[in-house]
Amino acid sequence: MMNKIVPGSVKRINKKGGNFALMENIAAFQKAMKAYGVPEEEVFQTVDLFEARNVKAVVKSLMALGRTCLNKGYDGPTIGPKMAEKHEREWTEDELREGRQGIIGLQAGSNKGASQAGINIGKPRSIMD
Repeated sequence: MMNKIVPGSVKRINKKGGNFALMENIAAFQKAMKAYGVPEEEVFQTVDLFEARNVKAVVKSLMALGRTCLNKGYDGPTIGPKMAEKHEREWTEDELREGRQGIIGLQAGSNKGASQAGINIGKPRSIMD
């Protein structure tokens, strides 16, 4: 998969061999994911996939890879949402002052008519003579 996204990112893929050779394939995939930009904390552990110990972690890693692909402009198929990009805004002092006008905090005593009147929680109290 990583060689489709970044050609040549995984140099050698073991097609035959025992468990060790197969685990090397997983490790090469993880290394390529990290080099591509997937955060270290979102990359699954080898045993998570090889021994199916934590399939959720593997899915989380694949979603992180898809998100990273979207952020890097990959034009092939992806999975997951695109991460938000930073959008800084600058306000003048006049704009900030204008925005503060007409705002009354709830601590100032106005709650626009809301009250707790009529709210009953639990069983009503029963008083017998």
